[in-house]
Amino acid sequence: METLKILEKRENLNWEYDDEADVLYISIGEPKPAEGFDLGGGIIARVHPETKELVGLTIIGLSEKILREIKL
Repeated sequence: METLKILEKRENLNWEYDDEADVLYISIGEPKPAEGFDLGGGIIARVHPETKELVGLTIIGLSEKILREIKL
């Protein structure tokens, strides 16, 4: 089994928030081909299929998660 390379290089983080869908998209560097892996709790890891590098994250229901954590 190959090891997943996680955040070897942290520069070039880009993000976009869709307020209508309440989804945060985080990309590491320029967009790359990726496979999505459901980590549970509305978090999807985007992994390059060949290099096994983490190329992004998608967080579904972000505002709900934040409000739940700060208990508002």
